[in-house]
Amino acid sequence: MPTSLSDTAPMPDTVPNIVTELPGPRAKALITRDQRVLSPSYTRDYPLVIGRAQACVVEDVDGNAFLDFTAGIAVTASGHAHPDVVKAISDQASKLIHMSGTDFYYAPEIELAERLAELAPGDTAKRVFFTNSGAETVEAAIKLSRFHTKRPRIISFYGAFHGRTYGAMSIGGSKSLQQQGFSPLMPGVHRLDYDCDRSELQKLFDRVAPPEEVAAIFVEPIQGEGGYIVPSDGFLPMLREVCDEHGIMLVCDEIQAGMGRTGKMFACEHFGVAPDLVCLAKGIASGLPLGALVAADELMDWPPGSHASTFGGNPVSCAAALATIKLIEGEYLTNAAARGEQLKTGLSSLCQSHDRLANARGLGLMQAADVVSGGQLDPQLRNKLVDAAFYNGLLLLGCGQAGIRFCPALCVTDAEIDTMLEIFGRTVGEVTG
Repeated sequence: MPTSLSDTAPMPDTVPNIVTELPGPRAKALITRDQRVLSPSYTRDYPLVIGRAQACVVEDVDGNAFLDFTAGIAVTASGHAHPDVVKAISDQASKLIHMSGTDFYYAPEIELAERLAELAPGDTAKRVFFTNSGAETVEAAIKLSRFHTKRPRIISFYGAFHGRTYGAMSIGGSKSLQQQGFSPLMPGVHRLDYDCDRSELQKLFDRVAPPEEVAAIFVEPIQGEGGYIVPSDGFLPMLREVCDEHGIMLVCDEIQAGMGRTGKMFACEHFGVAPDLVCLAKGIASGLPLGALVAADELMDWPPGSHASTFGGNPVSCAAALATIKLIEGEYLTNAAARGEQLKTGLSSLCQSHDRLANARGLGLMQAADVVSGGQLDPQLRNKLVDAAFYNGLLLLGCGQAGIRFCPALCVTDAEIDTMLEIFGRTVGEVTG
């Protein structure tokens, strides 16, 4: 049986467009094969088997077309298969695919580092270390902060997700399942409630973690997997002030919130804060594997050979990132801000119309709402809504204990947001009666 439809046929004009039962016959066959050979640790929310995608539309292998408000977990910043990004990838792949930027030199890596150094918050000179993923970027930030400060301790926050490698997992605090069975974890990690006040941080200093032993505070300017939580205006400035007082490095994990998703290039810009280290990945290359640690020049003082990555800064990924940044700066920052306001207004209206929805929140195209029953968070109902939305042609993901995140590509249109709100509202009505 063929595993996909012709890739030369035009994408559907009307989306969603469901033409078979879900999953369809080709999808069922591939799911059966998948279940025999793929790791059981993978989480699959619904039986979507993707054949191709463009902009905010995903088509499965049976020709069913879905409206995508996941963007591959906030990754495809410019939309699926944007022609400018595709051309950049193709042009670079025809010239050079790999030669390891830790050992040799090539222009795309240098050019991208220059752009990121220019864009990163703060008026000091910057340097860039490239990785393959967000987790690897966080690992690099842990190593650099400990190396530069010669201090052992790290402070992070409950609800945080920083990745699944050992260091990143050790400073995370989103779900206990992500750490269950993997102990012992990295020592010297202390957590506080997200959006805490200064007194809570001082209490930690006084009772457990002397500030002169703290290398870094890791924080998401907006918590991602933890629930799309936007902190109060003073939270990040308070952390910046404390770090300055004690020689602690402030590390902003912008892996999900950065690269234009919130209507600014970096989410920390909403709070007027310039961190010492910025962790990037996800949307940086519109779907190709790439991460980057951006640090003030004077802080990136580790010597040659102290840290490296064979594939980090791959020339094809760098070319895709350069094309993505150009698109974000060209029009998508403005679109993300405008469409984000439209999305937030629509979600707020749905929360007023449906007593099972509450707490619409977010910045730009990083929006969420909670699913509740009797005023209490209801993760089971949330999961039912995400699943039901799929059968209605809408792709969504959960976040936090009972939240649903809405993180479409930055190219999303006002008509697509209106369509999403209609489908989601109808889905809530169907599931909850």
